[in-house]
Amino acid sequence: MRWPGASPASRAGMSVGLVQHYFRSKDDMLLHAFERVSTAVAVRVFGIVGEGTRHERSIAEVLLAALAEHLPLDGPRRAEFRVTRVFAGRALDSPALAEVDARTAAALHAEIARAVGNGMECGEVESDVDADTAAARIAAVAEGLATQVHRGGPGAAGRARAVLRDELAAVFTGECRQYVRWGPFPSLAGYC
Repeated sequence: MRWPGASPASRAGMSVGLVQHYFRSKDDMLLHAFERVSTAVAVRVFGIVGEGTRHERSIAEVLLAALAEHLPLDGPRRAEFRVTRVFAGRALDSPALAEVDARTAAALHAEIARAVGNGMECGEVESDVDADTAAARIAAVAEGLATQVHRGGPGAAGRARAVLRDELAAVFTGECRQYVRWGPFPSLAGYC
């Protein structure tokens, strides 16, 4: 019987035995790939948030850039998207992978909800917006757009960015007061 890791091993220029040494099963190999992709995206998003703060960007702008990291807009992100899709597909039949998939989705939801909550504090989001509902909607739109971009077609990437921008604009309707300078009281600068 052929080990399911044979094809990935040959594509990586490795022997099946070497791959089997590190991964007992295809699920183990897939989990490892998914964790690497998740870490790479998280590192890029962390950098975007830091840059956004340094350049005094609104939360909506930072969130748009962060969510774009989940869209397959270039070769590396396209490869990452393929890993996440294969992982999600396998998670349908593997309780262990399903648990990781659910935790990952919940973490993304929590980060978006936190951004919406922060938007309320600084004036970008109306106080009556339900952060969890808004986060669910934004995450669903981003996930669907990632699939559409992956399928391709003329203008898919540009449309995805525009749709995501519009979706965020429906939630982030106000102006950010986080970086407002308060005249002669510099100690209040950046206070929400």
